[in-house]
Amino acid sequence: MTKRPVIGIPCRQALNEWGGFALGNSPTYLEAIEKAGGLPLLLPLSDETGVLDGLYEIIDGLLLAGGVDIHPDAYNHPPHEKLGSNNLLQDSSELYLTRRAIADGKPILGICRGHQMLNVAAGGTLYQDIPSEIENSLSHTYSSDVDDGTVLAHDIQIDEDSWLAETLGQTIIKTNSMHHQSVRDIAPNMRIVGKSSDGVVEVIESTNEHFAVGIQSHPEELWNTTEPRWARLFTTYVQEVAKTVK
Repeated sequence: MTKRPVIGIPCRQALNEWGGFALGNSPTYLEAIEKAGGLPLLLPLSDETGVLDGLYEIIDGLLLAGGVDIHPDAYNHPPHEKLGSNNLLQDSSELYLTRRAIADGKPILGICRGHQMLNVAAGGTLYQDIPSEIENSLSHTYSSDVDDGTVLAHDIQIDEDSWLAETLGQTIIKTNSMHHQSVRDIAPNMRIVGKSSDGVVEVIESTNEHFAVGIQSHPEELWNTTEPRWARLFTTYVQEVAKTVK
């Protein structure tokens, strides 16, 4: 049997029912990777590089998931007054893993916060609060405001010459929207290939031969519900990872 590529997904931290902390992530990411032919593996957060290095060596690809705001210390900006909750351990763990993956060419898929983390790890910056920093912006919290990640909020316009347009077979697709931060200055060796109608960056891709793609929305909530074409994102990503497995 062909070995399934191992896709590492860093955990996020949340309160458990006893008032303590638990590490985990949404099962929708795990299911999307499983159905695409990959083997999802949750990665604990750690401040020990030896632990992170050991986890990194196990995985074939890295999926950066959604979560709390990235603290602007990560890109040397002062905090905005509308900065939301954040987790410095998650920031440092993901920055370390992502920078290693960028340096090694290990395939990366970033989703929502993960899309932003990819840009920051590669040297870019973020808008910390879209409503107060981008004039005439859409409601980018629309799907979370109605408490339903399967609700489609707006279109994404995708560049014809991008990996995502080739993967989806189209240049316009509807998506959900559950974020208040977004890409500001694009990182070196990355390019913007998708935007919403208000100009907010929705998709970024690597400009070199190493695979790295960021999606601002949450396709893991859509591929088996209201927009099944997003399934191609996960299937093709797992195939890209499989190409690198020796």
